[in-house]
Amino acid sequence: MGKLFLGSDKSGFRLKEAIREYLVESNIDFEDIGTLDEEKALPFFEVAEKGAKALQKKVYDRGILICGTGMGMSIVANKHFGVIAAACESVYAAEKCRAINDANVLCMGGWLIGPVMGLEMAKAFLNTSFTQNLEDWRARNLEKARTAVREIEKNSFSK
Repeated sequence: MGKLFLGSDKSGFRLKEAIREYLVESNIDFEDIGTLDEEKALPFFEVAEKGAKALQKKVYDRGILICGTGMGMSIVANKHFGVIAAACESVYAAEKCRAINDANVLCMGGWLIGPVMGLEMAKAFLNTSFTQNLEDWRARNLEKARTAVREIEKNSFSK
């Protein structure tokens, strides 16, 4: 699985803490990049940028970011080359963002998702690999799609 980062703003703090407890109990290698104190919360754009830049430097292999809806974190993280952040609201979406899109950052909303659902989403994201449990023909198509999307990304960021 590699090393993971976990981060939130004030709106995602409680969900982040529930996931943090699970990661500690499960001995999963991760770093909490903030917010570390709900009363001294960092803004979503600072946390997302910190995680995305560290992902670019290969400090981490994947990340989980949590704000109010998951959308702000996703938008900021996706501004960074090589980051594929997916805002998800279900276990199915968290699994498929890995299996189909090879996302390396799961974004969730603390206003939308409770701790039980959030934990299941994190587990699905962490335990799913690209093209896992997909038909051979679909896996081949997704490999081609991943290459095409990376080329689009490269062209987009080089301008």
